[in-house]
Amino acid sequence: MMKIKVHETSNGMKDIIVGLKELRQNMETYASEVKKGKSFIIVKRSKPIFKLSPPDEDMDLWECVIDGTKIKKGGIPLVDLLARL
Repeated sequence: MMKIKVHETSNGMKDIIVGLKELRQNMETYASEVKKGKSFIIVKRSKPIFKLSPPDEDMDLWECVIDGTKIKKGGIPLVDLLARL
């Protein structure tokens, strides 16, 4: 993982600045780091284009409607799920 620069936010959190090409080449690595709580500012030609960060747990954006893995290991096909509804 190539770290270009660390940016400290107003709330004391640190964002790591990463080039877009670096992100594309190592997406799995950065995804696992985001799962751990790290944030990254993605730049293209030295200009920030977006921020990659974990979702805020307090936002209640996600609701589990159905977990297909509890019905069958590995999940179930959508057609089978719709047939059960």
